[in-house]
Amino acid sequence: MGSFISLISSFVFWYPLTMSIVWIIGGILFYHRREKKPPLPLTETPMVSILVPCYNEEETIENTIENLDKLNYPNYEIIAINDGSKDRTSEVLMTLASRYEKLRVIDLRTNAGKANALYLGLIASRGEFLVGIDADAYLDYNALAYMIPHFTTPHYGERVGAVTGNPRVRNRSSLLARIQLCEFSSIISLIKRTQRLLGKVMTVSGVVVVFRKQALMDCGLWDRDLITEDIGVTWKLQKRFWDVRYEPRAICWMLVPETLVGLWKQRVRWAQGGLEVMLRHWDIFFDWRYRRLIPVYMEQVASLIWSIAWIILVLITAIQVILGTQNFFNIMWQGQYLALICLVQFFVAMSIDKRYDENLLKYYLWTIWYPILYWYFNAFVILRAIPKALFREKKKFATWDSPDRGIAA
Repeated sequence: MGSFISLISSFVFWYPLTMSIVWIIGGILFYHRREKKPPLPLTETPMVSILVPCYNEEETIENTIENLDKLNYPNYEIIAINDGSKDRTSEVLMTLASRYEKLRVIDLRTNAGKANALYLGLIASRGEFLVGIDADAYLDYNALAYMIPHFTTPHYGERVGAVTGNPRVRNRSSLLARIQLCEFSSIISLIKRTQRLLGKVMTVSGVVVVFRKQALMDCGLWDRDLITEDIGVTWKLQKRFWDVRYEPRAICWMLVPETLVGLWKQRVRWAQGGLEVMLRHWDIFFDWRYRRLIPVYMEQVASLIWSIAWIILVLITAIQVILGTQNFFNIMWQGQYLALICLVQFFVAMSIDKRYDENLLKYYLWTIWYPILYWYFNAFVILRAIPKALFREKKKFATWDSPDRGIAA
């Protein structure tokens, strides 16, 4: 029993410590090797279709469409897909369609999920490239000018199937929102930078991504029965050997949950979606051509095991402290080291991202709450997501609920 506890303790300590160092080094290398260089020039302006799936978005969609109508790109259309909303989204969109020449509306009576909405938007689209963006997000004025050249540069972009942008949190009035603001730099953007250096990424950001339509058709489009269509299509593209890239200059301002209930639902959905994709694509181990996807897959497996091991270790330690067989202060040093490396990771990531968000570092002090609260929170999220992923009925449309748009929304 003692050796088993020792093994769990060692894994819980060394895995996050090692991966933090990997993410820090990878983020710094990506910044110096790619990000500091001038962006690719926009030499061609092919037709782009911006797809905006909507479900109960009557309060946000007008501002989103107004923002999209002002992008610094000469050749694009906007297609809003109302996915059976129960509020006034349909009426608002019809009014907006008469106001904005670029906007077309697809009005569905039944909620069949985001992936299905994107699928129908693709069928109606005229563009060679498709932008997927959430209905509450604001795309930066120059975002398309940064993303499209990845596809069009000769001898460079022929195999690019998708380019994902850099989501930034715009609601910052609460503790949860500020923690997530820091998290998106440290845990999401830094990891994408490192994964991109290694050649494969876990997922595009569903809130802002550009797809080559030909690549989507080649890989069979989105899986409409997966709870997270963005993770699923990323793996399908890469298994068809399409390149997936990360463009940190392509900023998209989004809203994040500011209640624990809203955050819980969002993170369980993300974790469940990741597990569903892992279950669907385990066959990569039987084809040598997919070998570069294996490290990404195994990192996800290790993260899952770590969350379970963390909960087990916390319970065992609590019992030992209560029984008097363990001194609480003797185990504090491991947590202190992990918290320190976590704060270093946040500082490096936020220092890189501050070129896109000049006030970012002033929120750095809020990162102290991440190792204190979020590690426990995320571990329980994984425990909840496992049965949902294993026992959810497959081959049905993965419908969506109205998300928590934040207090400031």
